[in-house]
Amino acid sequence: MIDLRSDTVTQPTPAMRQVIADAPVGDDVLGDDPTVNELEETVAELLGKEAAVYMPSGTMTNQVALRIHTEPGDEIILESQAHIYFYEAGGPAALSGVMCKLITGDRGIFTAADLQAALRPWNEHYPRTKLVCLENTHNRGGGSIFPLSEIRAIAQVCQANNLRLHLDGARFWNACIATGITEAEYANPFDTVSVCFSKGLGAPVGSALVGSKELMQRARRFRKMFGGGMRQAGIIAAGALYALKHQRDRLTDDHAHAQRLAQGLQAIDGISVDLDTVVTNLVYFHTPPTLPATVLANELAAVGVGVLPTAAHTLRAVTNLMVDQADIDTALEQIAAVMGQLRSQPQTPNPATTPTVAQY
Repeated sequence: MIDLRSDTVTQPTPAMRQVIADAPVGDDVLGDDPTVNELEETVAELLGKEAAVYMPSGTMTNQVALRIHTEPGDEIILESQAHIYFYEAGGPAALSGVMCKLITGDRGIFTAADLQAALRPWNEHYPRTKLVCLENTHNRGGGSIFPLSEIRAIAQVCQANNLRLHLDGARFWNACIATGITEAEYANPFDTVSVCFSKGLGAPVGSALVGSKELMQRARRFRKMFGGGMRQAGIIAAGALYALKHQRDRLTDDHAHAQRLAQGLQAIDGISVDLDTVVTNLVYFHTPPTLPATVLANELAAVGVGVLPTAAHTLRAVTNLMVDQADIDTALEQIAAVMGQLRSQPQTPNPATTPTVAQY
């Protein structure tokens, strides 16, 4: 299978598996796991923050971040397509009791002026706005990169209005590699940043939340409350630490493969791609009105190519550690062949039965 459904499908490399097998471990809840401690110290230093907390998932790091910055009844501001809002199972309401106010951006990106316009005046009838959340790169925005200049302008609005700023950095490493901006510089405007090790970096499990020592002490309490306290977690942290040290720079390969894939898809009759929107490792492409995305995805799965339907006529392909240039070329050949077969047998779309599949 040439699996382009997500960059979460990656498998540990042989070198990573050896490091995992040899990892020294201890009880992380008691602070005794040396591998977890090293990972947390490494990622905090890399992002220029005081401390970090390792957690099982990016959803947990995001939701713990919301909880440490807010109290029930508060309001958070997000872009309308944010992962925190779309794909985290109603966590803001269930776990933190907060309201979400949405800003409609451009491929997931909004401006400081947009934020200023969304702020509520003080009134005892209104919820208190406490937190602004950004996403970089932006998943539903097609892997779009949030400009650092706009982040800094947004941070100024937050500071002027006593708001905290959080980054969902599930694909933060991709943004840094694509722009050449250091992790510390990109993270600097934020009070907290969530980063993922199990997507482009290829580790099996885990994300980290970084911020001040005070905030991370509070984060440990809510990690425990949310069920994220782990014991001999060095076994999985070792994979994350290896990925952080050895598999970050290779994200340039994923970005190059995404460009090759997008250009090849654009040349296939019946497929459309906006090449200008392909800037990191996510490629969104579209089928004609007579061909539902799920039909194409199912036919491609049958010939060994995995892609993810995300709307009635839209699919997503994500280049990743397990896919090389030869795989991209093979996938393009299979997509062209399947499209040729399907176009000779026109489909009748039925939007009512064409699901939108969650994307991670």
